[in-house]
Amino acid sequence: MDTILGPLYYAVSWIIVQFHAFYSLIFNRDSGWAWGLSIVSLVVLIRICLIPLFVKQIKATRNMQALQPKMKAIQERYKSDKQRQSEEMMKLYKETGTNPLSSCLPILAQSPFFISLYQVLNHIAQGKTVGFIDKSLLDSARQAHIFGAPLSVKFTDSAAKVESLGASLTDVRVVTVIMIILMSLSQFYTQRQLMTKNVDLTVKTPFMQQQKMLMYVFPIMFAVFGINFPVGVLVYWLTTNVWTLGQQMFVIRRNPTPGSLAFAQRQERLRAKGKLKEAPAEVEAKKAAEAARASRQQPKRQTKSKRQVGGTTQAAQPGKKTSLEKDQPGSGEGSGGDAKSDQAGGSSRGTKAGQRKGGPQQPKHPTKK
Repeated sequence: MDTILGPLYYAVSWIIVQFHAFYSLIFNRDSGWAWGLSIVSLVVLIRICLIPLFVKQIKATRNMQALQPKMKAIQERYKSDKQRQSEEMMKLYKETGTNPLSSCLPILAQSPFFISLYQVLNHIAQGKTVGFIDKSLLDSARQAHIFGAPLSVKFTDSAAKVESLGASLTDVRVVTVIMIILMSLSQFYTQRQLMTKNVDLTVKTPFMQQQKMLMYVFPIMFAVFGINFPVGVLVYWLTTNVWTLGQQMFVIRRNPTPGSLAFAQRQERLRAKGKLKEAPAEVEAKKAAEAARASRQQPKRQTKSKRQVGGTTQAAQPGKKTSLEKDQPGSGEGSGGDAKSDQAGGSSRGTKAGQRKGGPQQPKHPTKK
């Protein structure tokens, strides 16, 4: 590792030394402010250099969101042929000019600097010179404390090692725990802001589920691995998380994803300021919808007691009979009418039977015997 990243050790240590020389004009050269602000300035410088990659990351993320329905269709169509599925995916990426790795570029580009800073601080903790940090700067860095915790110690270090650097184990663990919590919370809020405000809610894709899962996985990873990071590395990572959060808030407010909540809020702000010009047809459609909504009257809702009183009053009106009274055989005129019809029907049936028995019969056909 030292052989591969050796040049970066010199680059990182040189940047820290230059910032430390500047802050030594304001603070004590052996103070945690001078060394801590040097690390913060290193983060700011690296993130400024990574802004073009961050812009590519935003574009790649939006393209991946837009391609999710097509990708899902390809997976369903070629679910039994993985090779054809991979070929169609690559063809889709080529046609749309999308690179799935573009969303990871800022993290990949920042990782070597993170590892180099970790190794530089690790050398300082072991009392070894590294890069441009000579013996005098090494002694100054080992004396630097941030809120009582040396820059080079970790949560898991022993009490003897911490005391050799002029600090107590309690101070070190309290500081590291607070920084780990802040680091995890900033990562969680950054991912949550992306999911709740800058995602097209009209398209439900597996990509959204993946992002939702990462919203909980990343903070847990930071909390687990953070206990093995020196305090100086925690300062670095907390600073880069805060930078990412602020940068993302700026991008979401100024250039949100179409169809997202942030996009609707931006349209409302522009409409309130009169900067949003809408099509005449859209304006007329909105006016017609508002007029229809205003003229429409909703029926008044009656309580249960009113409905019961109304039903009882209607049933008690004179001259009207309920369906049960009409269906009873012995009730009123209906029963008499039914009896008369039954008698008439019986007499007619008897007459027809008598005609068949005693009345004149038709002669038989001569051919019949």
